[in-house]
Amino acid sequence: MQPPPPDRSRMDGLPLPSVSLIGALVGVLTGYFVRRARLCSFGAIESALIGRDWRRLKVFGIALGVALAGTQLAILIGWLDPLRSSYVAAKLPWLGLGIGAVAFGFGMALVGTCAFGSLVRLGGGDLRSLMTLLIFGAVAFAMLRGSLVDFRINGIEAVNLPIPGLKPSILSELSGLGPMLGLACAVALIGIGLTDRRLWRAPKLLTAGIVLGLGVVAGWLATGTLVDDFAGLSRVQSLTFVAPVARTLFGLMSGAPGWIDFGVASVIGVPVGAFLAARQARDFHWEAYDDAREMRRHIGGAMLMGSGGILASGCTIGQGLTAGSLTAVSWLITVPGLMLGARLGILFLVEDSFLAGLRSRFSVLRRTGEHR
Repeated sequence: MQPPPPDRSRMDGLPLPSVSLIGALVGVLTGYFVRRARLCSFGAIESALIGRDWRRLKVFGIALGVALAGTQLAILIGWLDPLRSSYVAAKLPWLGLGIGAVAFGFGMALVGTCAFGSLVRLGGGDLRSLMTLLIFGAVAFAMLRGSLVDFRINGIEAVNLPIPGLKPSILSELSGLGPMLGLACAVALIGIGLTDRRLWRAPKLLTAGIVLGLGVVAGWLATGTLVDDFAGLSRVQSLTFVAPVARTLFGLMSGAPGWIDFGVASVIGVPVGAFLAARQARDFHWEAYDDAREMRRHIGGAMLMGSGGILASGCTIGQGLTAGSLTAVSWLITVPGLMLGARLGILFLVEDSFLAGLRSRFSVLRRTGEHR
């Protein structure tokens, strides 16, 4: 009687350094194609809410559709266990998610882009983004593991909603179809984007959206399927640019062993890819603050994004795409919160005063009601 064949999946699993290399490659590719297309999550929100131009937001819809399709397919096949993700928890800290998302969105408006966008801009020579990322990473680490951790855990996140049975996604609550319904939603999202003929005339935008979505899938597969079973990864992860930026900053300062994981490597890879795109387009140039007022705005925005991103458990990419690919319950809270915060931030910038902006908005609504 012959012995059973060896378990090749266990023997051929990738060690952590190889998984980190995949993270770096994903970061380089996403940074390159996003810089090449001039794609920005805040720019997409601003164009949709202010200019009524939904093209860029549809590109992010395509990215979410691609990420959702690949992720749900991996779950259906059994390659990915959503319960091993940090987006699935026994309790839903709804207050922290809401406050954090609004704060992140507001800070994003002050800076003019998100954390991922700051990394892309840095690759193009924007020194303002370097300052933003340093402050963003420091505040995020203080909220994640430093001096503000008690305030976060015992204060804001103490207000939560227990989730019995660790339900992995919205879809598992709505129906028994789970991944099959996720695949149907993915097809719908991609279809909505592709029906806009203007996007067919912007292949760089379409390519950037597809690469972003595939990057999310690659992260799940690298940390949840390809990694060696004995590597010691307790959590699977994919693209997000809040905690990994904080860990990158801490790792560079401390040199702690094993600090370069998939997330950190992707953070390092994004500006490298953006730099390659900028050099190829002969668009690399150094930029700095115009005046002290702009500097104050960027510093304030970086602090809001750093603290808010940790409370929201992600950014426009981490929640908007990565958590969305799992149809995590937190996605329902954070995405509207991000958009609300961005809209309030735009109002603040246009009116130069948040309270003045609100008064102006209410006066317009009142006059509209009187005319009716």
